[in-house]
This record gives sequence, C-alpha cells and structure tokens, in this order.
Amino acid sequence: MKTLFTNQVDLSKVNTLIYHLPDGPTFSVEINGSDSSLDFDMEFGDVCDTSDIDGVLHFFPRGNA
Repeated sequence: MKTLFTNQVDLSKVNTLIYHLPDGPTFSVEINGSDSSLDFDMEFGDVCDTSDIDGVLHFFPRGNA
C-alpha cells in the first residue's frame, strides 16, 4: 500500500507548536528548533506554518479548521 499524501513538517525553524482545540482554547508546546519532523498523517486538520516569520507552527484539527 502506498501513502498518497504525507504531511511532514520540518521543525528546524519552529520554536513553538500551537494546537488549536475545538471551541477556542489552545495548547502550546515549546519545540526549540528540533531537527526531527512531525508526522501529521494520523491527525486530521490543517497546518499553518509561520515558522519563517515568528517560529510558530499552528495546527487546527478537523472540525476546528
């Protein structure tokens, strides 16, 4: 079986991951430029990568995006 869509995100410029929970609250995690990558294949939603601007990666789960 082939994977058609991969959503790997490069964390080299990311300082903070902000997970936007349904109904408004957010959960933030400090990443601090890890050389690894996150794999959002198990998550459903949208990613907004503003790490080039302010070092922040936003994740909006489906139903909240």
